[in-house]
Amino acid sequence: MEVINRYITIKNHIDAAPQHSDFELRSSSLSLSLDPASDEVIVKNLYVSIDPYQLNRMKSYSSSQKSSEFAVAITPGEDIDAYGVGKVVASGNPKFDKGDIVAGLLKWGEFTVVKPGGMLNKLDPMGFPLSYHVGILGFSGLTAYAGFFEICKPKKGEKVFVSAALGSVGNLVGQFAKVLGCYVVGCAGSKEKVALLKEKLGFDDAFNYRDEPDLESTLQRYFPEGIDIYFDNVGGDMQEAAVSNMNINGRIAVCGVISEYTDREKRAAPSMIDVIYKRIKIQGFLAGDYLNLFGDFLSTTCDHLRTEKIQPLEDISDGVESIPSALINLFRGQNIGKKIVRITEE
Repeated sequence: MEVINRYITIKNHIDAAPQHSDFELRSSSLSLSLDPASDEVIVKNLYVSIDPYQLNRMKSYSSSQKSSEFAVAITPGEDIDAYGVGKVVASGNPKFDKGDIVAGLLKWGEFTVVKPGGMLNKLDPMGFPLSYHVGILGFSGLTAYAGFFEICKPKKGEKVFVSAALGSVGNLVGQFAKVLGCYVVGCAGSKEKVALLKEKLGFDDAFNYRDEPDLESTLQRYFPEGIDIYFDNVGGDMQEAAVSNMNINGRIAVCGVISEYTDREKRAAPSMIDVIYKRIKIQGFLAGDYLNLFGDFLSTTCDHLRTEKIQPLEDISDGVESIPSALINLFRGQNIGKKIVRITEE
């Protein structure tokens, strides 16, 4: 049996903000027959993740492309891998049977042929929607959990600032911090997002960074006693302002620098005098560094979901053809929570 597999690729390297003209929807025939000894698995993709770091993979050059196996360069014309959830439709691998629900590295397309050694695991939904396992119970959730608890080492009552606080990672960091008993302020790019942070997610306060011409003064206003923890998702001017307002022995987890992804000239230049004399810890990290924590993260987060101590926040588009718009809108600040594309109904 053969099917038509539609998938997204890039026409060219993307060294600025992504545009629709950079992407192409292609199709090819795919046989669903596998040699039983092939060790390959064919997955019908159900949900795929849309993440800002993918843009760095699409550039003609980024230092990140040589730093992680998950961030290798994407060649124009090739299919694009991303974390996702799907259903096995054919298997030549004894570990998987037809009908299994799986999670792992899939493709931005309707089907994925997972080669031997590819990242793929059976998935127990545990009573939660499958989309949760792409976001809040997937790598976005692990990123928030590891960055906050392992790098920032928070204590109850500490003052926490989160940038891009309504993004896939930031919203979870803020919620984890509130459950712990921290004072939490987030920033976002619209008054509607600010309202969601305070009214839906329980942040103590929030502000629209677009309305604040002097970020250093803004943070002084929201943190008159200083910042203990800054979870950085944006880099740039916000990082500089946060460093100026950090307390002694403050901790900064650098998760992303989305403000710099589309502007080569934009680079954060925090005061190193402050870093030294305030003994500020600044650490970059990747979720893949903390796979050993996945069990603890999953157990904790599932408990918080069941008791409604944290709320899932998803932004789901439909159809493989919506993938380019989904990525483009991330860089226009149009997502609320975890951006996911539902390739087909479960």
